[in-house]
Amino acid sequence: MLSLGSRRIMLRQGAAVAAAAMVLFTAAPAWADDVRGGQQPVIKTLELTQAWRTSKGRGVTVAVLDSGVDPRHRDLVRSVRVGKDFTAGANPPGIAPLRLHGTYMASLIAGHGHGPGGKLGIIGVAPEADVLSVRVILEDEEPGFREFNSEERFENVVARGIRYAVDEGADVINMSISKELATREERAAIRYAISKGVVLVAAAGNDGDRKVDADYAPYSYPAAFPGVVSVGATDRRLRRATFSNWNSSVLVAAPGVDIMGAGPGDEYWVGRGTSQATALVSGVAALIKSKYPDMSPPLVARALTASATDRPPGGYDIATGFGIVNAARALLEAGKLAGYTETAAGAQAQDPTRPLAGGQSGAIKVIDRDEKRVTVHAAIAAAAAVGALASLSVIFILVRRVRRAHSSQGA
Repeated sequence: MLSLGSRRIMLRQGAAVAAAAMVLFTAAPAWADDVRGGQQPVIKTLELTQAWRTSKGRGVTVAVLDSGVDPRHRDLVRSVRVGKDFTAGANPPGIAPLRLHGTYMASLIAGHGHGPGGKLGIIGVAPEADVLSVRVILEDEEPGFREFNSEERFENVVARGIRYAVDEGADVINMSISKELATREERAAIRYAISKGVVLVAAAGNDGDRKVDADYAPYSYPAAFPGVVSVGATDRRLRRATFSNWNSSVLVAAPGVDIMGAGPGDEYWVGRGTSQATALVSGVAALIKSKYPDMSPPLVARALTASATDRPPGGYDIATGFGIVNAARALLEAGKLAGYTETAAGAQAQDPTRPLAGGQSGAIKVIDRDEKRVTVHAAIAAAAAVGALASLSVIFILVRRVRRAHSSQGA
């Protein structure tokens, strides 16, 4: 079953209104145009003010594979392109999608605010990026939710959504969604996306309180697929949030508690989950791709991990991965990596799941083999080896003759 994996409350015109079946905590009333103040902890933790001096995401398209995005929200208007709905037929005819979760995630990635100078409302991590909305999941509250999660025809909507987003020109794909079982089609779609240079970011999941055994919490897909940046959530103290999955798939973490975001109809939300953390990391990936558009997914992942702050002892743990993503430092690290190249068939970037000594970047070797030269040098080496053996044989024979001559004289 696909799930959205975040919990939220709504803030609208100063009154707190609980979203049905999704409330995890309460919050004091807040005016819609005061939300920027509520974003300050995230802005500070990710060092976004410093990062925006280098990149704001211009020219990058982030595909949001989710429940749909409201393109008319004042903090997202003119930044959203509504793409294909892969859930069509799940809801009864005439039922409009709620687009709650998707709008929320899109605002964290590419919200540009509103009002004079865009200083009101939600500001996303990459406020100049574009959003491609791809609907691959229903809200829990939608009438077709049960059918969507039980009908076989919807089994591979995520795989189809990934391929569609790639073909539509996405540079980054945000997947603030999770499921317990993987499919072959999803794995193939992820491989296809990476081969096209698209960065994939997904939520590690919100079952951190449900241990598989004493060593780790459940794995979630598509986050646990190789090549996907799997994101865990931290609390206000920048420690693993209790709900955040902890296992070896977690690559990095980001704030995931008390996160301000936008909702349909110019509403605003406060929520928690690895979904929110994932959207923030997708925004940072967008900043990198904007500054360095040709940077490959492995190198983007390397920039995220090598620059992370609050690194665990030893450099990595299964709770927060390599640490908490920092946008300003990630851009600096990406600048160091920008001169490196890769060959499609051979050389690979440093594995982002391996600890980095001192947080420094190692060189990436690119090997180009000239087969003719290799053959010539091999032949020369073989001839030299034969010559060496022949010389040794001659020396051996001469030594034996000298010894025999000495023996005869002695007799």
